[in-house]
Amino acid sequence: MKRIEVKLSLGVVAPLLDLMKASSDVLEAQIAAPLALDDIDADFREDWKAELLQGQQEELHALMGLFNSDFFVNGVVAFDEGNAELIVRACSALRLRLRRHDLNTLEDEQLESGGLELESLPEPLQKPYMCYIFLGTIQELIIQHLDAAILRGTADGEDADESEDDDTDDGEFDDGEAGEGGDPDDGQKR
Repeated sequence: MKRIEVKLSLGVVAPLLDLMKASSDVLEAQIAAPLALDDIDADFREDWKAELLQGQQEELHALMGLFNSDFFVNGVVAFDEGNAELIVRACSALRLRLRRHDLNTLEDEQLESGGLELESLPEPLQKPYMCYIFLGTIQELIIQHLDAAILRGTADGEDADESEDDDTDDGEFDDGEAGEGGDPDDGQKR
């Protein structure tokens, strides 16, 4: 099974975890992407929302579970085909929440370019912006370093048994390097 391990700077990531946890707590009770389902039967709509919310909760628990006591000892998080899709989805949910709630005064283009200078932002926006970039970097790491087949379940034309890769892909990354939209692979992968 292909796996990547990423060493993060505790001094940079630990302060972001409070914001991630607070946003995750809010998303325990509401879907990150608002839905306009007025045309759907009320019973079906409620069941669908409940199913979406349950899936979102599972994804958020997987992401937040990466930052357990072991993380605070060694600063390492690991991604593999067992958690990759859940983590990517949880990062998306948190980024949507940050964008709509904490960073709603910034333009989408500013957020997606990663080109904003942290120091140029008002202080109340700095931590949410760092968190937004950090979560995007996690998504990029998973997509870049784990085979895209993991996110689909199997590689095109392969059976599930054939798509397994027993190689471990260990990487080390100081998220301070990518915190301003930098490439986490710039000499940091080992």
